[in-house]
Amino acid sequence: MNILMVGDVYGEPGRQAVAKLVPRLRQEHAIDFAVVNIENAAGGFGVTAAIARQTLEAGADVMTSGNHIWDKREIVEYITKENLLLRPANFPAGTPGVGHVTVKAGPHKIAVLNLMGRVFMLPIDCPFRKADEILPELRKETPIILVDMHCEATSESLAMGWYLDGRASAVVGTHRHVQTADERVLPGGTAYITDLGLTGPTDGVIGVDRDQIIQRFLNQMPIRFETAKGPAALQGVVIVVEPETGRATSIRRLRVPA
Repeated sequence: MNILMVGDVYGEPGRQAVAKLVPRLRQEHAIDFAVVNIENAAGGFGVTAAIARQTLEAGADVMTSGNHIWDKREIVEYITKENLLLRPANFPAGTPGVGHVTVKAGPHKIAVLNLMGRVFMLPIDCPFRKADEILPELRKETPIILVDMHCEATSESLAMGWYLDGRASAVVGTHRHVQTADERVLPGGTAYITDLGLTGPTDGVIGVDRDQIIQRFLNQMPIRFETAKGPAALQGVVIVVEPETGRATSIRRLRVPA
């Protein structure tokens, strides 16, 4: 089974890259299932219902998110009704939406779990203990479990990879918008990468106009960030999973110009 996981979609350039490339990649790599992180898809901050629908139409099967999920207030109503857009499962009890979902993909079922780290981020519930709580329930439905670990600290991503090795088919990091080169299949059969990268403008700084970011570093003054212009790319991975066991057999990095 071939699975596509796409890194944080940033602004209009990222949305255009998804619309153009996800259908093509599904065909070229015989993709059976696609997961796309869209928490920055609306101008870099949050996502709207219209964008979520467009992402599904482009070929995403499930959409994940992170700390920016609530930046657009309208998303609360959408996420309450649509379980294909996930928010981190370790948000406190009573938070709108769901943090995991199991979806049919041909003859198989695939579960997606969205978690968020706590180092340099919001003081939410423990993602490690939340994974312990949820994974046994998911395993009753399917051995194929994909985890989006949205966090700031690379060490927290890697720790989660090792913690879930053998219990999840894949643990991929998101949030930092810089693709890492450490993809591997861990000994227990879990595909891992610290960060999928950025799907969006390639000539900015993590999606933002580079001159604005440089000025911010120089003078430390607040500024309203604008999405960088210029060329864009889709970043992510293709993972091959044995559907009967849920074990990953390979993981390949993607960086495809749009």
